[in-house]
Parts: sequence; structure tokens; C-alpha cells
Amino acid sequence: MSNPGRPFVTITADTHAGASIEAYREYLDPGDRAAFDDWRGGYRNPSRKHVGSKKEKNWNSTLRMADLEGDGVVGEIIFPNTVPPFYERAFHVSPPPSPETFRRKLAGTRAHNRWLAEFCAEAPERRAGIGLIHLNDLDEAIADVEWIARNGLRGGVLLPLPSPQDVHLASLIDPAYDRLWAAIQDHDLVINQHAGQGSPTYPTTQGANALWAFEMTFFVQRGFTHLIMGGVFERFPRLRYVLTESGCAWAPPLMKQLDTLYAQWKAGAIGEIDTSRDPALAEPPSFYAKRNCYYGASFPSPADIEGRYEVGVDHILWGNDYPHYEGCYPHSRENMRFALSDLPEHEARMILGENAAALYGFDLEALRPDAERLGITPDLVRVPLPPDEIPEDSTCLSFLKARAERRSASDAEANARRP
Repeated sequence: MSNPGRPFVTITADTHAGASIEAYREYLDPGDRAAFDDWRGGYRNPSRKHVGSKKEKNWNSTLRMADLEGDGVVGEIIFPNTVPPFYERAFHVSPPPSPETFRRKLAGTRAHNRWLAEFCAEAPERRAGIGLIHLNDLDEAIADVEWIARNGLRGGVLLPLPSPQDVHLASLIDPAYDRLWAAIQDHDLVINQHAGQGSPTYPTTQGANALWAFEMTFFVQRGFTHLIMGGVFERFPRLRYVLTESGCAWAPPLMKQLDTLYAQWKAGAIGEIDTSRDPALAEPPSFYAKRNCYYGASFPSPADIEGRYEVGVDHILWGNDYPHYEGCYPHSRENMRFALSDLPEHEARMILGENAAALYGFDLEALRPDAERLGITPDLVRVPLPPDEIPEDSTCLSFLKARAERRSASDAEANARRP
């Protein structure tokens, strides 16, 4: 066991940041600034309720550092959050650009990457930024991969995920992307995907937002299944893929389902579907999941941790989803106790930081003095969180679910006592 009894070096594998709309202007190529000024004149913030101090948490280093340290966190992997130039929404919840909007949105994401490289350089030992790429033009995507590697964005790349309606883009199983996978592998970068990607556009009618939230899990998991079943990890065995803010309780049953399908595929037929001309993978899908896939289990529930031996204890990364309302900030200590209290110390240590350090290149020894000061100790984490200590003011999704389950159990018990 490494450093038994000492405070955990806690790294959140899921935070979000971005520049303000105005600040992005200076990161654009000069030739794009006039178009930006025209676009900015008609832009309206789609999330007015986030304007104010919460918005500033995206780019204010002092405020952000104080918040994360107050939550017991010494390192962070940074996904995008604010709206880049020429976008309508944040990158990770936006559909891939159409052919007509690609050039402008490429300029916007490159402005974000430039800003992010500078932001991470303000605290290089504590921040791993994830760069943005597009799939519309593979030459441009590879150029961005090279820029991301050259400029120290060790969080890797946020891989776009085409939805079924994005017919202008090839599916991720298309071998045309092989030169992109080769570039990512050669530069030793991590492939990231995040909840919210891959969903189709819903009409603005009743139920649309609820259905988007409900079906999000299915659509984002298509990245996981397509890269595995399409043989990407077979052809590029050193690729590392992380699916973040999607938990991991779903992974063991999905791996079993894919392995069952694989047995039929390898035999040459799935029911009446002839697969004899569709070469099966060399190994079962679970082999590639266990070797190449990781899970950013943001604000995990106990159910996410139960299957850790099936997905790999060294493949699960804790996150607090700062500064989002559905995350566990500022109650990360409670979430750690909620999900990890019964784990052996060395497993909790891996999930809370060591796995992220190994995957994203953090120097644990450089972070250790701050971790000692913040004091997220094994003794703290191993104290179970009683149901009545779940923070009532928290909108963390795993806490909300636990409170709902507690109410349901209480109601069932009361009904059982009625004559």
C-alpha cells in the first residue's frame, strides 16, 4: 500500500472551465475577429441563471482554487463549459458543426484551446486541460491533436460523438478515422467523452428536456460500444478512452451483453443476421473494455463502486463535476464517505487520485504537500454517511437519488404497518 494512513491526493476527473465571451476575442485569429464582433452583437446567453459568481468560477483562478481546496481537491481534469465563439451552447452539449458552420466553429474551438493552455499554465501541476477537436476535416483534426500535444494539454482530446442524425459525419467505426487514432496514440493522448455528447436534437415541445436527460446515458455510451466493436482498440492497442460523468454501474452488464453478442458474431450469425463476412474481433469486447477503457465516475454512488473488480479498480476515477449543480461540490467529503467508506484504503486512494494521476500525468509528489494540508484522510473517508447526513441543500444527482430511495422505503414501511 502506498503511503498508508496519509491523506489522499485527491484529483477530480471532472471539472469544467472556459473563458468569458469577451475574453475569447483575443484568442481568435485576427482574421476572425470582425466576424466575432458581428456574432457577439446578436448573441444571447442561453443560461442566464448562471450569470454572476458561478459563471466567474470558470475562469477566475483565485476563486476556483479556493473552491476546490475547500472541497478537499488538489488536482483537476478540465472539460469545457462556457460557450466558445460562434457556438450557441457549450461544446460538450452541442451537436457537431454542420458543413456550413464548421470553419467558424473551428475558429471558436481553437480560441478555447489557446485560452485553456494559458489557464492550465497558471497552475501546471494541478490542472490537466482537455483540448477540443472536430471530425469534419481529418487533416484539421490531426493538426489540432498535434497542437494539443505540443502545448501541454495533457488532459488529451474531447472526441466528438456524432448522433444518428449527423449524417454528414462518418460513424466512429469507419476506418477512415484510423489516421486520427494513430495520431492520438502516437502523441500518447487520452481520448475523452462526456455525458451530453451524441444525443440527437429534440424538438422544443413538452418532454424534450426530460427525454434528453433520460436518454443521454444511452447515446453517450455509443462512443464506448462503437470504439470497441469497431475494432479501434484492436488496431490501436495503446489508446486510452475515458467516459466521464456517466458512472460505471452500467459497464459490467453491458460488457456481458456485448460478450454474448460476440459469441454469436464469431460463430457467423446473430439470429438470422449473417456475420460471416464481418470479421469478429480477436478478443471478446470485455477484453478491450478492461484494457483500454476508463470511467470518470463523477459524484459516484455505491452502485458505481460495486462493480470495480469487473471494470478494474485502476480504471475508475472520482470526480466532483465542479462547478455544476448536479455535482457534489461543495459536499465532496460527504460523497467520498457515501461511495467509498467500505473500500480498502489502497482502493480508495487509487479511485480518489492515483488512477487520474497515472492516466493524465500528474506528479503525485508535487501535489502531496497540498494534500497533507487539506487533510482528506483515510479515517475521514471510511466513516459511512448515514442517510440523515446526506446534505439536504445539495442537488447532487447521487444524493437526490439516495434521498428519493429513502423516502420510497419509508413510505413502503409505513404502508406495510397500516391495518
